[in-house]
Amino acid sequence: MNWWAYKQGADWKHPLGPESNISGKADFPVVHVCWEDAVAYAKWAGKRLPTEAEWEFASRSGETGNLYTWGNLLKPDDKWMANIFEGQFPYNDVGSDGFKGAAPVKKFPPNGYGLYDIAGNVWEWCSDWYRPNYYKTLSDKGLAKNPQGPKDSFDPAEPGQPKKIQRGGSYLCTDQYCTRYMVGTRGKGEWRSATNHLGFRCVKDLQKGAKAIASK
Repeated sequence: MNWWAYKQGADWKHPLGPESNISGKADFPVVHVCWEDAVAYAKWAGKRLPTEAEWEFASRSGETGNLYTWGNLLKPDDKWMANIFEGQFPYNDVGSDGFKGAAPVKKFPPNGYGLYDIAGNVWEWCSDWYRPNYYKTLSDKGLAKNPQGPKDSFDPAEPGQPKKIQRGGSYLCTDQYCTRYMVGTRGKGEWRSATNHLGFRCVKDLQKGAKAIASK
């Protein structure tokens, strides 16, 4: 069985191919955007893609050691906390969490920093190039402060394909295949490729010298 198929004419306006559209999906994550286009959009919006370190910090929401962005139980109080794959992978997604495929945003509780869908639903591009040993190399040199990622990419499995970091997992993640909805797990993808389970989120830098003013 082929898990993936190339679909001529698929793009962010036609995520399942030229016969599809995004009518009625204004509250769904944008997908089928390659890394270059995600960067271009972020720049246009006065923002940028997060570094992997920033994404990791945000996903942990001030906690350390948790398995998931919401804690250590996959289903606290028997409630699904993210849109992932339930059923027999890859043949039958039963949608026990309420959704088969992508879900509208904000259908699951936010993490401790108020961030929605930081796990599951669709993968998210980060700004960093992918190298499997990058953080091991940093740790060997001591404590790293706000790492910006390696200067270039190298994937031993596909040495000739430059790849960027993807984080968060998607609605296709399951313990039968991959559990990338868990905190600290990493994904990777060829930077000029796009799929219908890959999107992005932007970050905005605070203005230099700006100070928070508390209202009375």
